[in-house]
Amino acid sequence: MKRSPKRPYKILMLAPTMFFADYGCHVRIYEEAMVLKAMGHQVTVLAYPNGRDLGGLDVRRSWGVPFNYRIVVGSSRHKIYLDFMLALKAVCHVLADKPDIIHAHLHEGGLLGWFLSKLTGVPLVFDFQGSLTSEMLDHKFISENHFLFKPLRRLEKRINHMGRVVLTSSRHGATILKEDGVPAGRIHPTPDCVNPDSFNPNRYSNEEKAALKQKLGLPPHKQLLVYAGLLTEYQGVGLLLHALHHLTLQRNDFHLLLMGFPAVAHYRQLAQTLGIGHIVTFTGKMPYETLPVHLALGDIAIAPKLSNTEGNGKILNYISMALPTIAFKTPVSREYLGQYGIYAHEKTAPALAEAINQALNMSADKKGQLGRTGRKRAKGKFTWKRIGRQIEVVYDAVLSGDPQPAQAVKKATIEVNR
Repeated sequence: MKRSPKRPYKILMLAPTMFFADYGCHVRIYEEAMVLKAMGHQVTVLAYPNGRDLGGLDVRRSWGVPFNYRIVVGSSRHKIYLDFMLALKAVCHVLADKPDIIHAHLHEGGLLGWFLSKLTGVPLVFDFQGSLTSEMLDHKFISENHFLFKPLRRLEKRINHMGRVVLTSSRHGATILKEDGVPAGRIHPTPDCVNPDSFNPNRYSNEEKAALKQKLGLPPHKQLLVYAGLLTEYQGVGLLLHALHHLTLQRNDFHLLLMGFPAVAHYRQLAQTLGIGHIVTFTGKMPYETLPVHLALGDIAIAPKLSNTEGNGKILNYISMALPTIAFKTPVSREYLGQYGIYAHEKTAPALAEAINQALNMSADKKGQLGRTGRKRAKGKFTWKRIGRQIEVVYDAVLSGDPQPAQAVKKATIEVNR
């Protein structure tokens, strides 16, 4: 899909989160902003006050409060006042420097983006990364019996309809939106992707990997399992540790490198309680820019996410690093891995242990073949450059007043392939 010879766009990207904090949602915001910037567009990211700057992006932060400077992951009551402060910052910004496009992430961003769009006439593109209320349920922030659940679900549906076009982080997300009544012509799946140049196993020598293993205190002659992401129950981290406990009753030729935050102390204690503390190495928060070399140490990757609505971008990092990957059979996992994943047949610790055991028993040749196939799949279908070109076509269609902007990508793809 060729770049149209139009002027660069001024893009306001709303990120109602503590950007950048080295986990999935933030990676999508960062990579989209970086690829659009590389294509010549002017991208400004508005975010909460906490987080770190990365990649030379123009990040403007809302005002903070003296009693909360920690990183908050997922649903939180703190977001009420943070969203208010972000809204004030955003109104000041759009009145002083009107953008061409408002690109809003997450439902809070979608609602704020709708208000800014009404205020200025600037079209809104909503980036849908999963169900708001499902995330709240996953994080145990609210229950289905809570008096706020139904009003929040109604608000979520309204926000889903507010954008001129909705970009979804998976094809399954597009299905969810269609079920909520969003017209198909306004939905464009833009799955989470990977930068295969950064996540490239051939970048690192055996000597570099051996030195890093030694630094981390990893056993050199055991198969290394790797996990990178948030340490939470809905990500399946508890199930993963229980699965390893099951496996230790059968074999002792593996070790887990567990990379992530926030609940490091909780899961370290769980590992000790299960008697597997000696086979798990915790790194804490892993900076995104150093993640590839740590994944390069692995023999097998694990993505045991339980959520059926959110994306699972870590899978793409894994397969781009040519790692055989284990996951549950969620719609998003199957979308990313296809027939090349190693799937647990149900969301239980014994089933996950069985899948890990299957992977550990594979020959080196089989693992290598599966890894190469996965990397080829990532490079062919899931690159940020490809998604960046599609987002630009969507912007073009939105700004031209196309009533079905999502269809513009299909038309442009057909024209290129003729």
